[in-house]
Amino acid sequence: MKSYRKELMFNAPARRAYFNITPELQKCLSESGIKEGILLCNAMHITASVFINDDEGGLHHDFEKWLEGLAPEKPHAQYKHNNTGEDNADAHLKRSIMGREVVVAITSGEMDFGPWEQVFYGEFDGKRNKRVLVKIIGE
Repeated sequence: MKSYRKELMFNAPARRAYFNITPELQKCLSESGIKEGILLCNAMHITASVFINDDEGGLHHDFEKWLEGLAPEKPHAQYKHNNTGEDNADAHLKRSIMGREVVVAITSGEMDFGPWEQVFYGEFDGKRNKRVLVKIIGE
């Protein structure tokens, strides 16, 4: 069995952003040489997410509106976590909702996706460097 590991770096210019990372994952898969196996992709920060969904701008707008309704950024004082000097409690909650990671099956050197599925990095506390782990195992 072979193993491949790579870290992708992100620095969102805004507090929140969504990046389609499917092309980067395809590049990693090609570099790995693995044809049959599993690809794991996870955010290495507790205020960011990796998830699978459709690459459609209206949907991304809907995510933003929905997440802000569930865990609004402001007022910062509404969250006990922010008493530590942070202002990102909402980002922790958004990450919990959107998830930490995805696992994608690899068949014949391709990611097994359903129609319209793409992998996204969701940033909820940006403006600084963040990492995403790509781990591929198989043959």
